[in-house]
Amino acid sequence: MARNVVISGGGTGIGLAAARVFAADGDRVLLLGRRKEVLEGAAVPGALSCAADLSDPADVRGVAGFVGRELGAVDVLVHSAGGNGQLEPPAAGDDPLDAVAHHWTVNFRLNLLTAALLTEALKDRLASPGGRVLFVSSIAAYRGSGSGAYGAAKAGLHPYAHDLARELGPRGITVNVVAPGYIEDTEFFGGAIDPARRERLIGETATGRAGNPGDVAETLHWLASPGAGHVTSQVVQVNGGAERGR
Repeated sequence: MARNVVISGGGTGIGLAAARVFAADGDRVLLLGRRKEVLEGAAVPGALSCAADLSDPADVRGVAGFVGRELGAVDVLVHSAGGNGQLEPPAAGDDPLDAVAHHWTVNFRLNLLTAALLTEALKDRLASPGGRVLFVSSIAAYRGSGSGAYGAAKAGLHPYAHDLARELGPRGITVNVVAPGYIEDTEFFGGAIDPARRERLIGETATGRAGNPGDVAETLHWLASPGAGHVTSQVVQVNGGAERGR
């Protein structure tokens, strides 16, 4: 039976790869993101799209209304929205503390607040039993991100997921996190990644290759399957062995 799958950040990278995997399975997919033109150009067969800033409560209320009208229940909710806050517009002015506050706030809005607002808005629509909530975190939640802000924001998803798993478990809903390592073919690094950095990141893996969006999408797809029905409150790392599970 076709399921209703809502994917934030569904227009590019991991979110788009996940959308294609679910759509290929016959599921009805709703793509969410900030850029309408990117969502409309995603070319996912049969997908709906809704452009919104998921860090804005008013926009999220609009998304919840759209979901209610177009889908009704939500079987799978995938949080792939987020990204590198350093690619966002910088703080105005030259004060260093203002810059720190701006950078941390931007990263938390992009990577944590978006997930929390969307989850809370759609929580009552999750299929009971059988619903799935899936968060996309990062290897940076374990080892840092250089500036601290991005890794801290992603790490914040983990306790939230554990709390949700306890809350939603009695309804037959599972909640899990997937934490990718270095993934190519995304917008995370902006333009092309520095070749030396790419070589270093690949050298940290046991598989000797970069990850790709499909690696993460297939893991999300499995966690959403009936076969993963007793897997909840877990963080699954998809990083080629660059960081050991714990």
